[in-house]
Amino acid sequence: MAESRAERKARRALIEAAEGSEEKSSTKSKSSKAAKSKAKAKRSGSRQGGDKASHVRSKGSRKDSAQPARKTVDPKSPCSIMKSCGGCTALNRPYKKQLAAKQAAMEELFASLCEREGIAVDPIRGMGVTLGDPGKFPAPRGFRHKAATPFAPGREGTVRCGFFERGTHRIVAVPECPVEAPGARQILNGIAREAERLHIPAFNEDKHLGLLRYAVVRCGWRTDQVMVTLVTAQRDLPHAREFFEAVAALDPHIVTVAQNINGRPGNAILGEETRIVYGAECMRDQLLGCEFDISPTAFYQTNPQQTELLYRLAIDGMDLQQGDVLMDAYCGSGTIGLCAAKAAQDKGIGIMLLGVERNPAGIADARRNAELNGLTRSAWFMADDATGYILDAADNNERVDVLSIDPPRAGSTPEFLEAACALKPRRITYISCNPVTQERDLHQLLDGGYRLLKITPVDMFPHTDHTETVAVLERR
Repeated sequence: MAESRAERKARRALIEAAEGSEEKSSTKSKSSKAAKSKAKAKRSGSRQGGDKASHVRSKGSRKDSAQPARKTVDPKSPCSIMKSCGGCTALNRPYKKQLAAKQAAMEELFASLCEREGIAVDPIRGMGVTLGDPGKFPAPRGFRHKAATPFAPGREGTVRCGFFERGTHRIVAVPECPVEAPGARQILNGIAREAERLHIPAFNEDKHLGLLRYAVVRCGWRTDQVMVTLVTAQRDLPHAREFFEAVAALDPHIVTVAQNINGRPGNAILGEETRIVYGAECMRDQLLGCEFDISPTAFYQTNPQQTELLYRLAIDGMDLQQGDVLMDAYCGSGTIGLCAAKAAQDKGIGIMLLGVERNPAGIADARRNAELNGLTRSAWFMADDATGYILDAADNNERVDVLSIDPPRAGSTPEFLEAACALKPRRITYISCNPVTQERDLHQLLDGGYRLLKITPVDMFPHTDHTETVAVLERR
């Protein structure tokens, strides 16, 4: 699909925000130096990477188990591989300036909507601060509770891990990462060493040969539980049992090791088959006073601290009342709807929750999570396509008082939004991981009989150009 004018505009704004283009040097020489440095960084930019603080004992690494970065390390840099990794494009910029740039980008993107509705974009909510607060804005660290690595073959059977340089399959080693949860990167690097020891070959993305392809580590936020998912090109591995047990032994907090099989070409990390090879079926974490079981393939936010903020904004916008029917579309493992239902219950407000998600693993988690939180009698979860389900609901004139939407990056579909307007819920809350597609969808909702009450940016991923937003709409 061709990029729209609004999308082009927003993309330019976000790029400018990430690169800090609003600030110019005071002298020509400084400007020239900065331009050269920026061009150099762009040429070597890559996907985000990093390693974790250690609570795992390091085992001595083998030669070439992780290829060293080519750039000279700046002793004043907040990350030793920042230039060669390139994932955190704004890591060396003051956090207040990062938030100001994101705020400007969101104000530009939503300008026509805000003018139409007579509102302004709320100040962006950063980690522990809101833009406009006085004083210093501490730089966020250790907020990514999900970490992943690709693997690649090195010399003489070694296994390299870290991050791919942007546009290549060259691995940049990640000795440590300031934005990942402590311990996660050491587990990932430890997996590479165990694979080397047991002669399990890493996967070559260009030749499509080898076995060990990716690993994903998820760390609890309110719990100390850790889950590891190993992605392999085929099910059978040499020394499989010994390998799985060695991975589980890398950290005493690991409760689950899963194997996902993905033999398909392409950049998708996970395949369709997943099995538990060590420990429990799920790990457990907590959000907003609710407990959640998370399976290896179910969606769960990477930055839980900001997730709580995001959900609070959405729940406040729902304005739930006694007897309301809340539909949670694209519900994943049920986190938003269950947090909303529990918050209502704590206030003595009884509601009925209906969650819809096409991923069966997510629905299985959601049903288990409803039981964990004592909401089985008031919560129902359906494994179905959200668009198909809401179209049927509209055709049958089903009652929906409040609609919660949290779609993928592509946004919702015109058919879904049309059906949502036909159902006439009193309130709609729209959480978006892609404000560009959200802006497009909001126009359709406004044309369908809704008014925009507020739109609030949330900084889910500091040091990047990524911003999430929460929109609250009310029936006119």
